[in-house]
This record gives sequence, structure tokens and C-alpha cells, in this order.
Amino acid sequence: MSEPVSGESLLFLTDEQLQQGIEGMFFAYRGFTADPDRILEELNRERDTSYGRAHHRAVHFIGRAPGTTVKNLLEILGVTKQSLNRVLRTLMEDGLVEGKVGGSDRRERHLFLTEEGRTLERQLSEVQRARMRDAYRAAGPEAVRGFRQVLEAMMEKELRRKYGALRDKSE
Repeated sequence: MSEPVSGESLLFLTDEQLQQGIEGMFFAYRGFTADPDRILEELNRERDTSYGRAHHRAVHFIGRAPGTTVKNLLEILGVTKQSLNRVLRTLMEDGLVEGKVGGSDRRERHLFLTEEGRTLERQLSEVQRARMRDAYRAAGPEAVRGFRQVLEAMMEKELRRKYGALRDKSE
């Protein structure tokens, strides 16, 4: 574990300290995605499917914002329309996601998880919540607040707005 760093010294981070932060993010992300990846791998073997992280992210954000539009999901995920359509087609064919035509704009497609999709989303999210819960407990409330501030400061303005909207919905 690295030594605690005072707030004053954070203003003058060396390139090496920044590099350690970048590498920490890479390794943390690996850990954060490892458990859902294992669940999806097992599901792929059982069902002869090919779910990956793109499917996981789509299921996650559809679950967090039921009725979200394809356009909104495209903006959140930052993928091409073609990539998202491939992912959504698979999820719909497998009965995990359903699309409903918009009431006011018939060109819009609103996305919802089916019961089976909600079950998968809970399974994938629970292992990530457990990992986050353990890390937050180990770090303590002050570190958690700081971590959230760092994450938000790293987000692009529009994504920070979308993140805030999702966060506000759940409070």
C-alpha cells in the first residue's frame, strides 16, 4: 500500500505518481470487470452465445434507466450505431431486452429489460457492488468522497451531466 499523501502535495504530482494513478485505474478496471466477465463466459458456454462487455454495459444502463432511448444509450456508451444495433439485436433475440415504439415520436425506440434481462443485470451488478462495497469499506468515507470527486473531474462535461442525471434518479 502506498503512503498517505497530504492534500498540499497532491497539487504537485510527479509524472511517476500520475503514471501510478493511470496504472492503478487499468488494474482496478480489470478487477472491476473480472467477475461479470466470468459470469458472461459461463452464460456463453451454457447458451452458446457471445456476450461481452458491450452487452453488459447495455444491460446495465437499460436497467438503470428503463425506457431509455437508443439515441441516449448511444450517447452514454460512446459506440457506433452499428455496434449498438448488433448488441441490441442479440439481446432482443435472446429475450433479455425489448424495444417499444415511442408514444410521441414513433421513430424512437424505448428500451426495457425483460424479467430475464433484469435477472442477468442483478447478477452482474451484484458482484460489482460487492467489490465496490469492500473497497469503499477498506478505504473509508473520506477516501470514497475523494474518489468520486476524482472520477467526476475526469469525466467530459456532457458525460458528467448524464452521470448526474442517472445518480439523481436513484436517490
